[in-house]
Amino acid sequence: MNGTESDKPAEGASPHGGAVKNGGRKSKKYRKRGLLTSPGTLTYIGPEVGLKTKIRRIRYNEHSFKEENVKSLDECRPEPEGQNLITWLNVDGIHEIPLIEKLGKFYHLHPLLLEDVVNTEHKPKLELYDTGHLFLTLKMLHVDSESPISISAEHVSFVLGKNYVLSFQEELTSDIFTSVENRLEASVGKTRRNGPDYLLFALMDVVVDNYFIVLEKLGDALDATEDQVIRGVQELSLKDMYALKRELTLARRQIWPLRDMVNQLIREDNMRISKDVIPYYRDLYDHIMQVLDTIDSYRELVASLVDVHLSTISNRMNQVMKTLTIFSAVFMPLTFIVGVYGMNFEFMPELKEPYGYYYVWGLMVAVTVGMIFYFKSKKWM
Repeated sequence: MNGTESDKPAEGASPHGGAVKNGGRKSKKYRKRGLLTSPGTLTYIGPEVGLKTKIRRIRYNEHSFKEENVKSLDECRPEPEGQNLITWLNVDGIHEIPLIEKLGKFYHLHPLLLEDVVNTEHKPKLELYDTGHLFLTLKMLHVDSESPISISAEHVSFVLGKNYVLSFQEELTSDIFTSVENRLEASVGKTRRNGPDYLLFALMDVVVDNYFIVLEKLGDALDATEDQVIRGVQELSLKDMYALKRELTLARRQIWPLRDMVNQLIREDNMRISKDVIPYYRDLYDHIMQVLDTIDSYRELVASLVDVHLSTISNRMNQVMKTLTIFSAVFMPLTFIVGVYGMNFEFMPELKEPYGYYYVWGLMVAVTVGMIFYFKSKKWM
């Protein structure tokens, strides 16, 4: 839908996005931060998007489920008090500022909260507001290419209210929360029997599970690099190894704040998460720690592989220098002998010897064989 001019979705747009370039980005152009603006001023910061924002509203409880594409912003208003329904508003596209502002007015969201929603550069964070809202923003990681591997981060935000959850994501190729929608529709598991705090957990769990998929791709790239290092492949590029380390550092920087965020959610004094749901967040915390431990081990392995690769190159160079040194040492006395008998003096005793030429050859062969045996006895060859 278009929150500024029209209430209808863009024609030709797929349910989860349109034509995409450069790993899910619509354009290489980038909207930068507007400096010297007052706090709470909404300015979209991120890649320029040519498609319109799409909003899906899902209302459910244990016995009913209704899913619909929003065609008018009035349909996004909160449900009246007293209805035993949980509302999930999934906003796909955060680049239309008027639309985000209207949603903020409907749900009484703080302007600073909305400012973080539309800033794709903002680091992951958790905020608890006096209005009762719990706000989280984190990063969904995607593998753009596998050779060489490249990772991009998608900005995702959540707002947990009394009987609703708002999710905001960048307009990319597909909706990352499709699996949660399918579970809700099929009434599988505990999702429809619990409150909005469990829905928030389910959405965050999708993001964390995707981290394992990204780590699997990184692990495959690391295994291939390790195999090349062990085999001593000369074509192995340090540039690719450092690129892999850079992607691991990017992943760690995006995931690390999530550890403290979930730890804050599972505190006993947190009234926004029910006690029955807290164990699920503890399990989510364990998964995050597992992801971080894996990333740290991968980073250490990459550093070790770089050292091994550099040592292999150094050893190979040493072998070349050793071979050249041996050749130089063998030919040095031969050069001396030839140089002596190549002098143009008239009176040299050996010049009149009838077999002098053969004597010199014998001397040079003897010197060469003797030096080779000496080097072998010292285990230099």
